[in-house]
Amino acid sequence: MTQNIDAGEDRFSKYVNELTLALGRADRAVPFKDYCTGLLLPGERKSVEPMAAVVAPGHVSAKHQSLMHLVSQAKWSDAAVLSKVRELVLPAIEASGPIEAWIVDDTSFAKKGDHSVGVTRQYSGRLGKVTNCQVAV
Repeated sequence: MTQNIDAGEDRFSKYVNELTLALGRADRAVPFKDYCTGLLLPGERKSVEPMAAVVAPGHVSAKHQSLMHLVSQAKWSDAAVLSKVRELVLPAIEASGPIEAWIVDDTSFAKKGDHSVGVTRQYSGRLGKVTNCQVAV
């Protein structure tokens, strides 16, 4: 089991390292890696403050500032990052044959407040009821 976890961590690290090449500057690599890691770690909230507390428990304030700068002020191209994602992912997707169709489904995220973009009372398939949530495709 540990070997599978180590292999998964290695694959994730290599993938994120490749994505950092599209950020334009080397000083964005560490905050980007921390942000990606924070998104995948357990935790109810995925905003920069709780993610900073998880990825750098001894330096929460500095990590919060670093992550906030990356997502709100740093100049990097989302198109360049998405292009790099396609470059890395498409060969694996097409390894067993060409893409014939895409199936897109939405998912929802329960929200307690209403300060995040798109939060409203709406049907959540994941929760099976109308509740305060954010829906993404």
